[in-house]
Amino acid sequence: MEELMNDNAFRFAMQEIKLIPSKGGVFEVTVDGKLAFSKKSLGRHANPGEIVELIRKMIP
Repeated sequence: MEELMNDNAFRFAMQEIKLIPSKGGVFEVTVDGKLAFSKKSLGRHANPGEIVELIRKMIP
């Protein structure tokens, strides 16, 4: 996530990135209220760089 926040193109293109933790290590990541990644839905951890790439695809 630090990679995204240090990139001005991304920092100004989104209002909020939110990590929503839950019980049992389950979590979801949302960008401006839209779901980017859900360990709960997928039943697995994200691969290295996967969440950053998903967020990049969401930014116009």
